[in-house]
Formats: sequence, structure tokens, C-alpha cells
Amino acid sequence: MMRSARSPLGAPGVFALPDVRPLTLHPQRMDVCAFVGVAARGPAWQPVVDDQWPAGWQMLTEPARPLRRSVAVPVRSVDDYARIFGGLDGPGLLPQAVASFFAQGGQLAWVVRVVHARDAQLGDAHWARLTLPAPFTQPLAFLARNPGRWGAGLRLQCSLSAQPVACEPVPAWPPHVAALTVAPDAALAAGDAVRLWAASGANVLAWCEGVQPVADPVLPQAHAALPRLARAPRTRLQPVFDLGSEADIAALLGGPVVRLEVLRAALQIDDGQGQVERFDDLALSPAHPRSLASVLVAESALVWPHPDWVAQRLVPASLASTGWHGRSTLMHGGQDDFADITPADFFDPLWSPADDAPGGGLMALAVPEAQTVAGEGLAAVTQVVVPDLYMPAALLPDEEAASPDLGAGASFGACVTVTVPTAPPAASMAPSALTGLILDPRKPAELAAITGWQQAVVAFCEATRRIALIDVPPGLSHGAVERWRAAFDSSWVAAYHPWLRDRRGLVPPSAVAAGIVARREREWGLQVGPANEVAREVVDLAERVTEGCVDALHPLGLNAFVRGPRGVELLAARTLSRERAWRQLSVRRIVLMLCRTLHVETQWAVFEPNGPTLWRDLQSAIETLLRRLYQRGVFAGRTEAESFFVRIHTEARRLDRGELCVDIGVAPAEPMEFILVRLRRDADGAFELEA
Repeated sequence: MMRSARSPLGAPGVFALPDVRPLTLHPQRMDVCAFVGVAARGPAWQPVVDDQWPAGWQMLTEPARPLRRSVAVPVRSVDDYARIFGGLDGPGLLPQAVASFFAQGGQLAWVVRVVHARDAQLGDAHWARLTLPAPFTQPLAFLARNPGRWGAGLRLQCSLSAQPVACEPVPAWPPHVAALTVAPDAALAAGDAVRLWAASGANVLAWCEGVQPVADPVLPQAHAALPRLARAPRTRLQPVFDLGSEADIAALLGGPVVRLEVLRAALQIDDGQGQVERFDDLALSPAHPRSLASVLVAESALVWPHPDWVAQRLVPASLASTGWHGRSTLMHGGQDDFADITPADFFDPLWSPADDAPGGGLMALAVPEAQTVAGEGLAAVTQVVVPDLYMPAALLPDEEAASPDLGAGASFGACVTVTVPTAPPAASMAPSALTGLILDPRKPAELAAITGWQQAVVAFCEATRRIALIDVPPGLSHGAVERWRAAFDSSWVAAYHPWLRDRRGLVPPSAVAAGIVARREREWGLQVGPANEVAREVVDLAERVTEGCVDALHPLGLNAFVRGPRGVELLAARTLSRERAWRQLSVRRIVLMLCRTLHVETQWAVFEPNGPTLWRDLQSAIETLLRRLYQRGVFAGRTEAESFFVRIHTEARRLDRGELCVDIGVAPAEPMEFILVRLRRDADGAFELEA
């Protein structure tokens, strides 16, 4: 709540009054898009970590711990996507869609990898496995971080080093017996593997179970000669080993300890595609916070330690060595389930909006109510694109287009119509890998299936207050397009037509539109319709679109790309709502932004005294926000009174129930779509232009 400013007053005089910072509401960003599709690699079937299932290497040894089939991951560039999801050569359209989003000007996307829903177990045949035969007494197995054949390229290198730690025997206090101690700042902690040396050259491996402070009393004959302030005994750390007492250790070594070394490991992981991870200063015991297993579980994006050894101490193969090195054997195993993926795998039938955790597939984008207050992360996702919901058989590569005879010679031949191929080369699409997703929209039964899956996407977006960007199925006649359009009536969905081709191959128009939406918001503001923009890096339309077709599609609310003088352009930005008030996509985005902003930025009002001070602060903060938006042209009214209003209800019955009801009305500005020009010629030959 906004408080009055007070200045600390002392002696009489003139004081500067502190500035009172009024409550301000900050509009939420609306340019973040989520992509859900099939990738060559990426997070999938991850062990759940929450209040019930804590993090740590123990997660790999709990068979009852559930696995999360789909995980949403933020990416900020094409390089980010390639690093996490395996480059731009995936089996579906997800790589092209994400790359096109960033090419249009997008800055932040969330990506969900879809895999086949099955009874998965961590480390089964779908995970690639490799073995590290040295430098320990037992070979160590590792698993690729997520399933797929991509793990066959993984390679590991491991080395051990001995780091000396200064130690000395001093008389402990009490009792007065020799004790091995180290300096208080020594790099020695519980769980460290320690190599102890005697003067004879004998050595033994010990495990530090902890360190305890001990006092180092000054010898009596020197004590009196020291200044009074220096007579206090210094404090050192005494390691506690699991080999018994120091007398037992001396017996093993044949003499007292004269040298102490801490054994640490270093691990380097290479995925064979340019991504390298290196972890240094790793401990060999699971009791250490930086044990090899713990660090890999928490920090690696490439491998898991195998559950067989994560709870064991790792013993070097030879204690007499001064350095140990080992390389992994070739990876084996790992399976892709591309052929098993069907449109049903993009959804989770067991998930509901009331769940406290996200689900699988598209439902991985669900955000629990308790996590939406921050206004960040997944809660910032506004647009949703599902590029691999189906593979359109109408655009898959078939036979090459025949080269026409252009009649070259001394004279021009007859004009011919050249058919432009409507699909990219087979290498970039790899349609045979996704046989379960191939559907032909030209067949009524398969078109009905496509429509049903798209309706399911829209229903999820309505439940989670996101905007679905979908694609008009290709290869349809105008009548079939009208029948497909009739299946949708929602302001939470916008449809785009036709499919496009860029330098990488086929790309869904919804992905290009998502990038244009982000670019227009940053450059012009939320009130400007995300259309009338050139699609960057798009080289052609994948389907032939005539001017008359576009004229017929626009009244249906279908947003068309056309080839214009500047290149391939997006002409419109409408939703599929039949209500005129929600016809424009920019209107839906403005209202959604206001809802998110008020939900996130007014949490401070909860449990405040429900009285005039709170009412005044709320009204002032909301009106200030709306006034700033009005000044930017977000509203349609000529004055503030015509653009918005804020009314607070203070009826006694509401106050008795602890309620505070605020009515907010806005008139969002609608983009201008048509400019009519009239040209007249007077009798005297003068021209007059009216617009």
C-alpha cells in the first residue's frame, strides 16, 4: 500500500521532503511464443523434482520416482535451440519453425520436445550407454541425458589428480598425543578421498568423514616468552578418517604420516556435434557435495551417471600413480521413437487445469496457479505454435516436376506455365521418420482428424489463457476451407494460410506469424496489428494463392500470406471469433495483457485493510497504467473518458465478505485494414483525390 512520506525531524530548520513513489503497474510482455514438436534430442522423460521428490544423485536410485515425459525449455536464439535440441536437421518441422521465429525478430521462445507416450524407465533401451573402463577399479557406465540415437556420438575423458594439503602432527589438547592436523583454510572436507604417505614411501587410501577443530597449545618453555596477546593457542582442523585411529593408520603405513593428498577427478564430455562440457575438482565419494555423480546430476546436459554406481565410493586403480587417465568406450544403444509418435502424443489425457504440475506434450506448458504471480518463465508465454501436430501429405515430396520445353532457338516459343515444386527436398523434411503423423487434408476423414486435434490445441489455450496460432490445412478447395473454418469460434486462436518455403525448406505459416507478432510488438507497440510485414527469409509460397482467394478468405478471419512487391507479406491479423469485438488479434492481446498485468502487479493488495486508503491507491495505480496506454494509442477513444474507466465497489455486503470489486472498462483500438481512394476529374481537367 502507498504510504505518506515522513522526514526525520530534529532541531528546527528546513528539510527536504522525501519523494513519494506512487504505485506503478508495468505492462507484461506479450511476445513470447511456445513451440511444441518433434526434435532429434532434448529434455524428455526427466525424473520429477519437487517437494516430495528432492534433487540429488538419490533420484537415480528411486524406482518409484515418476518421470516427466515433456519439459519446456527456454531458448533465446537458433544457436540455443541447436545446442539443446540437436540442430536444424530434425525429423519434423520444429527446427524450421523455431529458426523462422527468430529470423522474423522473435527474442524468446519456449520449446517442448514431444516423444511417444509409453511406459518408460530411465536407462532402458531408448537411452544410449557408454562405459568408462579407467581410471577406477571398476568400469563406470553413463547414460545419455535423454533418449534417442543422438547419444551414439558421446565421448568421455576422465583424469585423476592428487592435490597436496599441508599437514603436521601437533599435540592435541586434550589429550597430549600426536594428532594429524591441517590449516583451517585447507581444501579438505567430509567425503574427500585422501592418499596418506609415510616417510618410507608407503601409502594408503583413506576417506575423510569430517574435520573437527582442535587447539594447538604453545609449548610451556616458549609460552612465558610470548606476549600476552600471542599466548592463546592457535586452532587447526583435525581430519577424521574411517580407517580407525591415527595409530592404526601409522601401523598400516609402517610409520607416521608425513604427506597428505586429496584425490580429485576431472571429466570432459563431448557430444560429437560441437558441444563440450568439462567438470573439474570432483570428489570420489557420494558423501561429498561435489561428488562426480552429484555434479553430473545437477549440472550436465549430456549424460546421467548410471544408477549402479552413484551411491558407491570410486577407488583409483593404482595408488602408486602420479596421474590417472581414462577414455570411454563407444556408445551403444539408444533408440528414436519417431515412427511411433502420433498426434495423441501431443496431449496428456490425464492432465486437467486443476493439476498442480504440468503434464506431457502440449500440457507441459501449463503453469500452476501458485507460479503465475511472478509474471516470468512459462507464465509469460502468449502465443503457442504446434508445427508437428501433423505432417501434411499434400506438401510432402513426391515426384520431381518435369522440366518444360521452353522452345529455345531463333525465335521465342509459346508461353508455358511452369509448376513450382511445393515442397522442399526430402532430406530436410524426412517424412518417412514420422509415419504416424502423416495426414492428408484432402481426404475428408483425415481432415476431420486434423480439425479435431487443432480444436484440442485451442481448448488447451483457452484453459490456460494463451493464443493458439494454427495453420489452414493445405491442398483444400475453397469450399473445404470454409467448412474447416466453421469448426472454430474463439478469440484465442488465429489461423494462417498458405504454407511457406524458406531456404531451409517447408515452414508452417503460423511460425512465421509468431515472429512477426513479436517484432511488431517491440517496434510499434501492442496496439498495432501484427500484419502488413514482410516475412524475412521466406522465398516462396508452398501453395498457389490467387488474389480472389485472398479476398474470399479475409472475411472468414483467415490471415493470408501473399507475394507482393517487397516479398512475401502477411496481410491480416484476425482471430477466428465470430464476435466483432474480438475480431482483431491485437484486441485479444491488449485485453490479455491488462489481465496479466493486474493479476501480477496487484498482489500487494491481498490482506491489506479494505478501506479508503486501499481503494484510493488501487484506483490511482490502475488509472495511471491505463492513462499511459491511452497516450501510446492503445485505446480508441478521443479522450480518456471515452477510452477507459475504473470504478471501485464499496457496498457493505461486499466489505462484510472481505471482497474488493473493481470494474475496469476499456475501448481497445482496432487496426485500420482498408484505405479507400476516390479520384475525380473535373470538367476543366483538374484531378481531385479523396482518401
